[in-house]
Amino acid sequence: MTARKLAVISAGLSQPSSTRMLGDRLAAATVARLEEKGVEVEVTTVELRDVAQDITNNMLTGFASPRLEAVIEAVTGADGLIAVTPIFTTSYSGLFKSFFDVIDNRALTDMPVLIGATAGTARHSLALDYAIRPMFTYLHAVVVPTSVFAASEDWGSGADQIKTLPDRIDRAAGELVPLIIASERSTTVRDPFGFDAALSPVGGGS
Repeated sequence: MTARKLAVISAGLSQPSSTRMLGDRLAAATVARLEEKGVEVEVTTVELRDVAQDITNNMLTGFASPRLEAVIEAVTGADGLIAVTPIFTTSYSGLFKSFFDVIDNRALTDMPVLIGATAGTARHSLALDYAIRPMFTYLHAVVVPTSVFAASEDWGSGADQIKTLPDRIDRAAGELVPLIIASERSTTVRDPFGFDAALSPVGGGS
């Protein structure tokens, strides 16, 4: 079987970041499940804070820098995506949304996606279903049923006794794995910067 590609997007702003930690744990669980099935996987992890200026420039000019282009190609060319954002003012972060705004809105069609979020308290967990999931649905991605939320208390002392988070991570990874295995995106994905075949870049008809 051809090796699969997994992209992990973390929109955390601090360092170290609980958002990155959640992304890493989701990726590790997914990789472990794939390896159990004899599937090799190449993981690319992106912290959006590292390309924040590139994203802003792209939104202002319409052109991606080489560094941002490489990130977009890694994401759109993957067989599966894990996308994790901190929750700010009851929704995804502006950086998270801006990154997906600069990607062609057809480039994630049929992409298997596992979504996750972090915040100070569990009361923000509903943002996964009323803000983040609808965004990926609009982009025609295939979002797995289980989303994963981690509050600050999930990382503190005694967190190992809290079984809900590890259970949800394992369940979500289990839902993502068969979609990644079935995916052929990494070998057939279209150029995210290319023109639709039906369109002429110079306008006019034949």
